[in-house]
Amino acid sequence: MNLPLFIARRYLVSKKSHNAINIISGVALGGIAIGTMALIIVLSAFNGISNLVRSLYNSFGTDIEITAVKGKTFIPTGPKFENIKHYDGVKYYTEILQDRALLKYNDQQTLAMVKGVSKDFSAMTHFDTLMRQGKFELQQGQLDYGVFGRGIGYMLNTAQTNADYYSITCYAPKRGIQQGSVNPGDAITEKHIFPAGYFSINDEFDYGYIISSIDFARSLFDYKDSSVSSVEIGLAKNANIAQVKQKIRETLGADYKVKDRYEQNDKLFKTLETEKLLTFIILAMVLVIATFNIVGSLSMLILDKEKDIDILWKMGVDNNSIQKIFLYEGLLITFIGAAIGLVIGTLICLAQMQFHLVHFSQGFVVDAYPVTLQFMDYIYVFGAVLIIGFFSSWYPVRVFASKGIKKAA
Repeated sequence: MNLPLFIARRYLVSKKSHNAINIISGVALGGIAIGTMALIIVLSAFNGISNLVRSLYNSFGTDIEITAVKGKTFIPTGPKFENIKHYDGVKYYTEILQDRALLKYNDQQTLAMVKGVSKDFSAMTHFDTLMRQGKFELQQGQLDYGVFGRGIGYMLNTAQTNADYYSITCYAPKRGIQQGSVNPGDAITEKHIFPAGYFSINDEFDYGYIISSIDFARSLFDYKDSSVSSVEIGLAKNANIAQVKQKIRETLGADYKVKDRYEQNDKLFKTLETEKLLTFIILAMVLVIATFNIVGSLSMLILDKEKDIDILWKMGVDNNSIQKIFLYEGLLITFIGAAIGLVIGTLICLAQMQFHLVHFSQGFVVDAYPVTLQFMDYIYVFGAVLIIGFFSSWYPVRVFASKGIKKAA
């Protein structure tokens, strides 16, 4: 039998001579439970927001992106690029050409990024799920259609009108210097596009992008060849991204940059990870304050049990075993409080996931606050709480228990 642990369990549930000790112990346990619950809820909510942001950015990104090291564009022809299409794990191969253009409708105008895409784009990104009005359609017969960010629709005053029947004019400078012309219009390409629908992701994309066919983009930006800004590759679910990325890098060589999703938005993902870490540290510091109750509870318990310490000492129990009794007492309070906090926090998160207790107002991408439970969060939170609880218990045990043992001696 583990005598110190047995006695510690009895002390935890037994009635003390002073009721204040029971109250302080309960407050300590409750404080740890509330702090642990808050950690799990906040981290899970942060996970949900982070995953939502990632999913939104993934609509404009892809598993692997190929760009040129030098220059804005390149021509993806030749056996190297043909071989990439047939690599194991490669499911979609999409050519992208994008640049800025001036959009005009009646008296309204705005600058936007025109992103020309090839036919695999919609299937690769599931972009149709982001449509808030109209449908995803880029060409119909000889007519060019585009999918506009909802913010651009508001700025051009087309999203709330029947502008579907009227074309939007796109202006872009022609490539190269136009010689021998006194008409400034000769240096500008003018094209017309019909709005097929409007998507909504966030303000960065809603007010900044339209999606068109790559043929329209090449015509608008005056590319006579098959130039692209990038090649986006979508992989099968069971594909190993790292292996495919490395294979493409070896195939294309140093003239091209090959990036996965994380590398395409490394600043965003690093920011999200840093914010989560800082949130964890701040809440852990709050938990440190909550564990001060353990110091008070154990200090009073040791003073209350001086007679017991004297009896145990005379019975031959060594110093370490007596100190372990009160250390285990503090750890039991910490463990039980942490377990209760984890359970309650999990139940609240599950309730939010199932019943959408906290709603967003209309106009958001999702209806309710997203929450995602992650197993490693439980490990980090439980570990942090136990470490904080250990040091909160260790101090009063080393100071007050030692004094009690000396008195007994």
